[in-house]
Amino acid sequence: MAEAGAMTEPVHGPHGPGGGATSFGVERDPARLVAFSDGVIAIAVTLLVLEIRPPHDTRHLLRSLTALWPSYLAYVVTFMLIGQVWANHHIMFDHIRSADRMVLFLNTVLLMDVAFLPFAASVLAAALRDGHGERTAVAFHGGAFEFLAILFNLIWGYVRHNRRLLTATIDSADVAAISRRFRLALVWLATGTLLGALLPVLGIAVIAAFVLYYWLPITGEIAAVQRRRHRGHRT
Repeated sequence: MAEAGAMTEPVHGPHGPGGGATSFGVERDPARLVAFSDGVIAIAVTLLVLEIRPPHDTRHLLRSLTALWPSYLAYVVTFMLIGQVWANHHIMFDHIRSADRMVLFLNTVLLMDVAFLPFAASVLAAALRDGHGERTAVAFHGGAFEFLAILFNLIWGYVRHNRRLLTATIDSADVAAISRRFRLALVWLATGTLLGALLPVLGIAVIAAFVLYYWLPITGEIAAVQRRRHRGHRT
C-alpha cells in the first residue's frame, strides 16, 4: 500500500497539457502540504494572544484593562486576517491536484510570513499604545499581509498556467473568479498600507473593511458547489 502523500509521477506528458513548460520537479499529493500549513497557521494565531499581557495595576483594574485597547485591536484585526489566509488557502488548494517543488517553495515562503505576523501585530499594538510610530507600524503590519497577497497570486498563477496542476473539476469561470479575488486583495491591502503610512486610523479602517468583505464566498466557490449538487441530484 502506498503511503499517504507519497510522490507521484507527473500526470502530463513531457511538455505539459498545453504543450508548454513542465512542472518543476516531481509532483506530490498536496494533502501533507495543507496539513503542515494548517499547523503553522494555528500556531501563529495562538501566539497572537501572548502579546496581551495582564495589567500590573489591579487596584484600578477596569481602567487598566481598558488601556489595553491597542493590544485588543491588533489581536482582533490580525487574528481575523490570518483566519482569511487559512480559509483562502483551503479554497486555493481544494483546486490544486498536485504540488511540485515550486509550489512547495512558494508555500514555505508564505508560511514564513504567517509565522512573522504575531511580531507585526505586537509592533502595531506597541506603537498605538505609546502614541509614537503609528504610521510606520500600520504600514509594517499591512505590508506583511500585502506580501501574503503577492504569494497567493504567485502560487495561483503558477498552478493555473496551462492548468497543469489544477483539478479537472474546476472550470475556466471558477479559475477566473478566484484569480479576480486574489488580485483584488493585492490592491486592497496595498491601499490600506499606503493610507496607513499617511493616516494610521484610515489605514486600519480600510484593512478592517477588507476583513469583512473577504469572508464573503468567492463566486467560483459557489458555482462549484452548485455544480456538485446538480451532479448529485442526477445520479
